[in-house]
Amino acid sequence: MFTQKTSKSKTALKVLAVSILCIALCFLSACAKGSGYDVVIVGSGGAGLSAAVAAREAGASVLIVEKMPFAGGNTNYATGGLNASETSVQKAKGIADTTEQFYNDTMKGGKNVNRPELVRTLTDESAKTVDWLIAQGMDLSDIGKLGGATNSRAHRPAGGAPVGPHFVKVMLAAAEKAGAQIRYNTKVTGLIEKNGKPAGVIVSADGKTEKINAKAVVIASGGFGANPAIITSYKPELEGFGTTNHPGATGDAFEWVKPFNGALNDPDQIQTHPTVVPVKNIMITEAVRGNGAIMVNRDGGRFEQEMTTRDVMSKAILAQKGKTAYLLFDQGVRESLKAIEGYYKKGLLIEGTSLTDLAGKLNIPAATLEAQVKRYNSFAAAKKDTDFGRADMPRKIEKAPFYAVEVGPAVHHTMGGLAINNKAEVLTADGSSIPGLFAAGEVTGGVHGANRLGGNAMADIAVYGKIAGTNAAAYAKGK
Repeated sequence: MFTQKTSKSKTALKVLAVSILCIALCFLSACAKGSGYDVVIVGSGGAGLSAAVAAREAGASVLIVEKMPFAGGNTNYATGGLNASETSVQKAKGIADTTEQFYNDTMKGGKNVNRPELVRTLTDESAKTVDWLIAQGMDLSDIGKLGGATNSRAHRPAGGAPVGPHFVKVMLAAAEKAGAQIRYNTKVTGLIEKNGKPAGVIVSADGKTEKINAKAVVIASGGFGANPAIITSYKPELEGFGTTNHPGATGDAFEWVKPFNGALNDPDQIQTHPTVVPVKNIMITEAVRGNGAIMVNRDGGRFEQEMTTRDVMSKAILAQKGKTAYLLFDQGVRESLKAIEGYYKKGLLIEGTSLTDLAGKLNIPAATLEAQVKRYNSFAAAKKDTDFGRADMPRKIEKAPFYAVEVGPAVHHTMGGLAINNKAEVLTADGSSIPGLFAAGEVTGGVHGANRLGGNAMADIAVYGKIAGTNAAAYAKGK
């Protein structure tokens, strides 16, 4: 009798297992044929990955479509840090900062062109978002100070390692672990329209066009910094500029939202990053200056306070001979920031055993350079820069060897994009939201105004990516 019951139980379990497998296969097959997801996310950069994790946490089925063969987008190149205020990490380190100051710094940096409600949400949600990222497995234990910030609030991995690649690695793993599906080499060409509302995406992959239905869509496709035609249509003076952007940052989303009367905020606000290696278009993070480097021209002199905003420094460099300058630092600065090791390995640094040796290699007057560094060191000792008013001088430049890298401005960040509200809903020209359409990250406009502060892009993709994913899932489930 016992044997008979056991046999029947095993048979029942096998039938149940097969049934579950069939249901799962049918679900996957239906999704693959485009029958639909709760949420489709366009783009697998930091904003898209944050949205995917948040949407899955809210119980939505999620598909990410990415036109590149890899994840990350421009987030792969982010180095300086992720700005946040009143965080658990700051408090543990005894760093005094306030969310109100973070808000004021961001508005001031953006020349008050920013939409206040978007900035308020960015800053108010930053501390909780840092804790959320840490819970996903992210290391944000190191804190630095970037240009335009009153206090140290740029969170990054231990030792000042680049934050972007780490963010992508952790959040991609978190999204996959949570059950989000990802399709690479899949380019979105438009949005599906149903009853006047977005109802999924039209994609091109392997030479075929396909429709993927979704109850909600999150656009996280990045900016247009790699599209010279759009750049120069808004800013003709940037013709011929290099770019720090990856090749997929082409602004495709602007066309997708036109059938829904989608609006744009500040598309003419385009930022150049001041410290980009000419021709190679490799960005040198602002954190190098934040950790003590100075900027000198071909005469060996400083010409601006190094921690000013990116637009001011870019303009100052373009006013120098050759329209480039040298970022100069010593072994002490190198040892303070892991990101510099990457530049060294790429052969970007010019090294001198002494300032005289370095000056010879740069073909600038040695006596002038030595006098300039000596003068700067006196400011650092006195904690007062009487020449340019630099407030933050963490160390002297005195430990051999000495290093320099030639830098100049290149197109870096497009502050303008799709108009959104603080729920990450895409807006029409009259300010109403487009049902079921959300956006986050550099594809949007209004958060950064006329100038983005270093560290705020990472805050933007995390805070608004999370908001977009959460709200898209709620919309899909009719909540």
